[in-house]
Amino acid sequence: MNAPATKVTPISGFPELLPADRLLELHFLDVIREVFELHGFAPLETRAVEPVERLLGKGGDADKEIYGISRLAGDDSGRDAALGLHFDLTVPFARYVLENAGRLAFPFRRYQVQKVWRGERPQEGRFREFTQADIDVVDVGELAPHFEAEMPLVIAEAFGRLPVGEFRIQVNNRKIPEGFFLGIGLTDVVTTLRIVDRLARVGPGPVAEMLVESGASEDQARLVLELAGIRADDLSFVEAVRSLGVSHPTLDEGLEALSAVIAAGMEQAPGVLVADLSIARGLDYYTGTVYETQLVGSESWGSVCSGGRYDSLASDGRTTYPGVGISIGLTRLVHLLVTKRGLTASRSTPAAVLVAVNDEESRGRSRAVAAALRANGIPCEVAPSAAKFGKQIRYADRRGIPFVWFPGAGDDGGDQVKDIRSGEQVDADATTWECPAADLRPTVVPPPA
Repeated sequence: MNAPATKVTPISGFPELLPADRLLELHFLDVIREVFELHGFAPLETRAVEPVERLLGKGGDADKEIYGISRLAGDDSGRDAALGLHFDLTVPFARYVLENAGRLAFPFRRYQVQKVWRGERPQEGRFREFTQADIDVVDVGELAPHFEAEMPLVIAEAFGRLPVGEFRIQVNNRKIPEGFFLGIGLTDVVTTLRIVDRLARVGPGPVAEMLVESGASEDQARLVLELAGIRADDLSFVEAVRSLGVSHPTLDEGLEALSAVIAAGMEQAPGVLVADLSIARGLDYYTGTVYETQLVGSESWGSVCSGGRYDSLASDGRTTYPGVGISIGLTRLVHLLVTKRGLTASRSTPAAVLVAVNDEESRGRSRAVAAALRANGIPCEVAPSAAKFGKQIRYADRRGIPFVWFPGAGDDGGDQVKDIRSGEQVDADATTWECPAADLRPTVVPPPA
C-alpha cells in the first residue's frame, strides 16, 4: 500500500540556493576567508546555542528575535538552562573569550563564518536563517583605537576583490550622538538612538514625530535630525558638527575617535569610508565606532556589512575584554546580487570535464581517465550513462561543463577531448592535459549588458 503523498511547503525566511548560486556564495566565502587570513585573523567556530538569559541581556530588542530550543519529548529534570539559537556571532564570541581567556594570546584576532537565526518577519534580503562572516579583535582591559580603523579597511579590501560594484562603508561613533543628545538635554540616549536608527527605513518626518513622542521638544528633534544629516568622506564633518553649537566632553571624544578612522580611510581607501552621523546601530552593546556598508545604486537594500566597538560585552566582573568587530551578511549580500543584479556562476557544477562512456563494459576505462584528471587537480565527473555521444554532450552543456573527454576516440586508440563551446576536438592524455585556467573552476558571470 502506497503512503499518502506529502505536500512540500516552503518555509519563509530559510533560503536554499540552487547549485550555481551556491557556487557563487562559496566563491565569495573563499575570497573573504583569504582576506581575513591575510590580515592574521584566526578561524573560530562557536556552538549554535547560548543560554537565553545571556542572549536577552545583550541585544536591544533581541527578545523579539531569539529562537528558543527544546526537546520534543520534554525534559522535566530542570538541569538544563533555557537555550536559544544565537542571533549574531558577537555575543557567543564574547562568551568564548571569557571561557578561554587563559589560553588565548591578546590582542586576540579571530574570524568566524557561521549560521545565525533571527525570528524577525521575513522580507526581501532579510532572513530567519543566514550566514555571517565576522572579524573581531579583543584585548584585556584596554583596546587600542587603531583597531577601530582596521575593521572597515579589511572589509574594503575584501569587497574590492568581489564583484559587488561600488560600495561605501558608513562610519559613526556612538559617543558623538550620545554626547550631542546630552548636550541638548536629552538624557534617554538609548531610546533616542533606537529612534534615529530607524531613519533610513521610515524617513525624517516619522522620526521627528517619534522623538517628540519620546519626550523631546521640537527644537531638540530638529537638532537630532540635523546631526543625523551630516555626511562627509573627509574630516569636514567635525566643523559641520561644531556649527550646530552643541558641546559636551563625550561629543569631543567621539569626534576625535571618528576623525582617526576617517583619516585612515582617506589614506588607505579614499572615498570608501564615509562619516555618516545617522548611523546608530540598534544593538545596545556598541559603545564606540559603528559601521554599516551599502552598495552604491542599491542603497534601498540597506546594510550588507555592519558592526562596531563594544567595551563591556565580555566581562567576568573583574576583568573586561573590550573589542571591535564587523560582520558581512553573506547570505543577504549574495541573495541581493543574484536576484537584483543577475550574478551567477558560470556553471552549476565544479566539474570542468565530463568523461564520456562508450559502453557500460568500458566504464572502468572512463573511471581511470577521471582519476588521472583528478590527480592533476582537474574537477570532473563520469557520464551517468552510456548514451549516444550527442546526448552525453547535451548533458554536459546543460550543466555548463566546458569539456567532454572521449576515451579511445583517437586514430591510434588514444583519447580525445572536445571543447563543446567551440567544437574543437584534439588528442589528449589525461596524465598530462592541462585545463585552461579560466575553465578550471566556476567563475562569476555578470548579467547581460
